[in-house]
Order: sequence, then C-alpha cells, then structure tokens
Amino acid sequence: MSKRSHGLFVGKTRHLARHHKPSQLSVSDHIKKFEVGDKVAIVPKGNFRDIPHPRYRGRVGTVMEKRGSAYVVTVTIMSAQRTLIVPGIHLERMKTA
Repeated sequence: MSKRSHGLFVGKTRHLARHHKPSQLSVSDHIKKFEVGDKVAIVPKGNFRDIPHPRYRGRVGTVMEKRGSAYVVTVTIMSAQRTLIVPGIHLERMKTA
C-alpha cells in the first residue's frame, strides 16, 4: 500500500492553485530587484516548486536581506513576526503614496 501525498494543493485546496506555466511569465517577473527595507506583497504565481504557503497570500512584509536569488521577508500576522524566505518571482513592490 502506498502512502498518500500531503502537499499544499492536495484534496480540497485545489481551487486555490492558479496554474500558470513559468514560460508565460514575463522576463521582468524573473529579474525583479528589491532593496533592504522595501515593502512587498507576497503574491504566489508561476513556479509551484518554491511557492510560499497560501496563508501568506496577499500579506505585506518588509525585505530584511537578500539570500541567494531569494529575499528574507518579515511579515506580521496578528502580533507574531514571521520570517519567510521568498523568491523574487512571488513578490511585488508596494506603491508608496
């Protein structure tokens, strides 16, 4: 008997997945640059191999550092500070007023 997968989008959460092909994303999505202190929104898209957990979708955080090709982002959920390592493809810069 084989074991059942318990991945992010298994079972009842399939409607949350947006199936984009990585080739359909523009070049500018792949070469985004952020500075330390920038406010960013977490928007999972494109490659599902390194996607952040769906609970962080739409959350706004602050870039703390660059780690390889990804960024360390601090997000506040209620009163807790969470530190996430998110690839730049899943981040969007927040516009300042």
